[in-house]
Amino acid sequence: MAGFVFSEKPIGIESGEGVTLTANDGTEYLDFGASYACVPLGHRHPEVQAATQEQLAKLTFVQASYPVESRTRLYENLAEYSPGDLNEVWLCNSGTEANEAALKFARHATGDSKIVAMMRGFHGRTMGSLAATWKNEYREGFEPLAGDFEFVEYGDEDALEEAVDDDTAAVIMEPIQGEGGVNPAPPAFLRAARDVTEHHGAALVFDEVQTGLGRTGSLWASDQTDVVPDITTTAKGLGNGLPIAATLCKEWIAENAGNHGSTFSGGPVPCAAANATLDTLVEEDVPGNAAEMGEYLRDRLEAEIGDEVRDIRGEGLLVGVEVKRNANAILKDLALNHQILALPAGRTVVRFLPPLTIEEEHVEEVVEAMVATVGE
Repeated sequence: MAGFVFSEKPIGIESGEGVTLTANDGTEYLDFGASYACVPLGHRHPEVQAATQEQLAKLTFVQASYPVESRTRLYENLAEYSPGDLNEVWLCNSGTEANEAALKFARHATGDSKIVAMMRGFHGRTMGSLAATWKNEYREGFEPLAGDFEFVEYGDEDALEEAVDDDTAAVIMEPIQGEGGVNPAPPAFLRAARDVTEHHGAALVFDEVQTGLGRTGSLWASDQTDVVPDITTTAKGLGNGLPIAATLCKEWIAENAGNHGSTFSGGPVPCAAANATLDTLVEEDVPGNAAEMGEYLRDRLEAEIGDEVRDIRGEGLLVGVEVKRNANAILKDLALNHQILALPAGRTVVRFLPPLTIEEEHVEEVVEAMVATVGE
């Protein structure tokens, strides 16, 4: 029997459609995890399916030094839709690769090495991005990691200003921490990060791997602030299920980014999927639905279980419910007894990351299940 490294859940998935996943035994599950936010348009979205199939029929792969239409168009799309003036685009395959590139670009462009990251932050599992990830559970057994990283308390302006100095290459943070517990940053903290990095000539990096692409009710979480970083990273939902990611940079970063490369940078098929995803997100105002349904979800949860949990927080359809007991026990009950799939964010936070296309009926189903589960 073949072994595997990644742990598996006792639910074999056979197919998906919209916000629903169907198991091998025919059981249907409401997908309120979206495979860690990777299918913002839901499963088997027709526009993404059609674009992917059309590209497959023409060309599966050619490396990025040969221009192809789907990749060129994605460069243009990302530049058009990027936050502020982050018009320079590097394509790769996953969020951790996008963050690795961001850290490398910042070090080369500034000539400095120090990276300031956040407590409870998560940026990936490769050696560089792991060095910027705070939780020991992810780091244990892999040291020594890349050096010259310093962590500060998320939201503490004084600690941030003390940590950033003339040797700092970058400050990296999530506008809303996902894996760390669904923790929104105070707007003043983001502004302080922008001011202190500009003062010391460091790059401000926003990891929007989870918060971007409409998840928080706007195309980018930073759109809801007056802060434009020097680098934004995006992945997860960019290909609506296909592996593709991007590092978006200001010109001063890109013009001195150094020698970086990847064999599978911007494969034609994932690029086609990403173009269809971006076009649909914008043309159908999917972020607007995320804002509306996210507010509705939080309000309904607050009304029904607000007194029985510690906190309900988030933006758009990145919602965390901090419970009074083990979140994994609640998640198991939701899955096995109510056919609802969700995710943890630490030991005590139930995280909801559904497709951004959900409707009120889906919210009511989740709220009803949470009432039954939390009340047990």
